[in-house]
Amino acid sequence: MKKHQFNLRTVNVTRYITPLREGGSLPALADADDGFKYVLKFKGAGHGVKALIAELLGGEIARYLQLDVPEIVFAHLDEAFGRTEADEEIQDLLQFSQGLNLALHFLSGSLTYDPATTEVEELLASKIVWLDAFITNVDRTFRNTNLLFWHRELWLIDHGAAFYFHHAFTNWEKSAITPFALIKDHVLLPKASQLDLVDKQFKEILNPTVLKSIVDLIPEEWLEWEGSEWNPEQIRGIYLSFLTTRLAHSELFINEAKKARHALV
Repeated sequence: MKKHQFNLRTVNVTRYITPLREGGSLPALADADDGFKYVLKFKGAGHGVKALIAELLGGEIARYLQLDVPEIVFAHLDEAFGRTEADEEIQDLLQFSQGLNLALHFLSGSLTYDPATTEVEELLASKIVWLDAFITNVDRTFRNTNLLFWHRELWLIDHGAAFYFHHAFTNWEKSAITPFALIKDHVLLPKASQLDLVDKQFKEILNPTVLKSIVDLIPEEWLEWEGSEWNPEQIRGIYLSFLTTRLAHSELFINEAKKARHALV
């Protein structure tokens, strides 16, 4: 594998174009000062910075595993941004999101993956199922696939619902060794026939050093949680411990996925 650079670019958001869908998180299409369009995820929405942390960790782990993920960047919102926005809800969202947010490169012309009309190769399906079981991503289902076809490749988006343990942030040790029963709803599970092979491959690629480099990407300001008993260094350590523990016990979530797949096919 090529040497991987663990760093993200930072862009300044220059124009809010339009919200992309209804929902609590209200992601938006936006322009940035590098001339590109991005899908902007706001720290002032929904689950706040925890959704951004999940997006960052999930996306960069996927990228390191050589799965296709749009480029992730830090996106800065100036304090004056959004003052002229007519929609009060969007104006509030922009004001509460001043500072550092997260954005993904906009895949112009991409199509939503439709499992009824498009075949996915079994090895790729197995890799994506492994990833989502590893990061406990509850949001890659038939109802909401969070997969796009772009330039004839399958691209992974929206990992903000992963790491659901961190919304309570209690008993992470137990969460790290959960079999993750919700994998039964994964859109690609019926095609994931090579989970044992993928597990062997991915455990040779990932290791604590790699995972620490990815966790270290989390900005300090996203780890200053109001009312938390932990400081940013401790929170970062818990994310790393969760990932390393889960990787060491991957047979738990692999066996659960295989059992759920057997019930389907």
